[in-house]
Amino acid sequence: MRNFLPDNLLKLADVCQHSLYIVGGSVRDFLAGKLAARPDWDICSPAPEDELVSAAERCGIAVRAVYPRTGTVKLSDGKNEFEFTRFRTDRYERGLHAPAEISFTEDIGADARRRDFCANAVYYDIAKGKFCDPLGGMDDIGRKILRTVAPARTVFGEDGLRLMRLARIAAQTGFAPDAECLAGARENAALIDDIVPERIFTELRLLLFSDEKTGDFRSPYRGLCLLRETGVLAHILPELAAGDGMPQRRDFHDHDVLEHSLRCAMYAPPEVRFAALLHDVGKPFCMLRDGNFYAHPEEGARIARDILTRLKAPIKLTEETAELVRLHMRDVDLRMRESKIRRELVEHYPLTDKLFALKQADYSACKDDLSPAPGVEKWKNILSRMRGEGVPMTVGELAVNGLDLQRAGVPAPRTAEALSALLSFCTEDGTRNKKETLLARAKSQFAGE
Repeated sequence: MRNFLPDNLLKLADVCQHSLYIVGGSVRDFLAGKLAARPDWDICSPAPEDELVSAAERCGIAVRAVYPRTGTVKLSDGKNEFEFTRFRTDRYERGLHAPAEISFTEDIGADARRRDFCANAVYYDIAKGKFCDPLGGMDDIGRKILRTVAPARTVFGEDGLRLMRLARIAAQTGFAPDAECLAGARENAALIDDIVPERIFTELRLLLFSDEKTGDFRSPYRGLCLLRETGVLAHILPELAAGDGMPQRRDFHDHDVLEHSLRCAMYAPPEVRFAALLHDVGKPFCMLRDGNFYAHPEEGARIARDILTRLKAPIKLTEETAELVRLHMRDVDLRMRESKIRRELVEHYPLTDKLFALKQADYSACKDDLSPAPGVEKWKNILSRMRGEGVPMTVGELAVNGLDLQRAGVPAPRTAEALSALLSFCTEDGTRNKKETLLARAKSQFAGE
């Protein structure tokens, strides 16, 4: 493993008075043969923070932050980030993520037992080039299992965030929890309610993008299924979990509402994965209210916005996801007229590629059919014709701008309205996008008012 370590980390290990170890995901992934191109370098030692800070400064490594209470030091060499934590033991109040009491130790075994899974508690002594395995984690890595460092009910009872970490790590590694680990997670599922939403969102995002780490498109699905199996999904996304066991028309769907949603996330590219997961979140609500799914795109958009707001997701992601959920059923029966589709494509042009990706994932998830979705093919063909005709897709592609319109007599307060109307005018016929034609139309509709 030494050959894969950054040079500055090797220097730091040589300078430190105490042995310096790498621990956690990077060691686990190396032993599993899947070390990432840019690993998370978690380092540890019995050394106190001031000793580590002094050694880092002598090696030219910048100290970004020091947290004496937890024995944590954040470091950077400009290319790599390192997080150092002093050997310690933790005592938790039930379910809360932050330890209530911390005691420092020189016992590597005690440090290992404060962690979550044995596979994450394998240490690599950088200077000696040797692994240290206090809890048998190397065997777990070889067997691809996740076993807790202590009785599972205790490990999950101490820190509710470990419930999310279990699903995320399983997604990222392909490892499966052993029976005791799974039972402990189920028993403590409600403790996820004690975790702040930002931490839940971070873990959920890592889970949904876990295929970027594994290269396996099924990775997010594995993690989501584990959240369902442990009961955690019903706590963090109850609106989505309400679709579990809810049947759909067998001529269109092989799966119930929840299973279809999880598979849609599996088939979706990363840029629409949240929208894919939540695209049918309005179905359980509508079925319980109306006895049918008819209004689920509109209700789903509202619910998706509520969910992502609750999880403190970025505003841009929240609004874009809600809009994609609202639009995902457009022309599902292939009966929409081309003139209407043209207007839809122009109106929602910035989201076009993502909408196509979502609609394709939705189609694939219905019957696990990876062939091109007919609706997407239809809309893509119309879009291709529009581009061939020179139809402007945005106001910026019009042959006139706001200044042109004002010079032609359109009042300044109405230029935005006029440009929007001209864009709509050109939608059905790209040959209309000529300066003279557009100015004449603008004058007849907006000038002199």
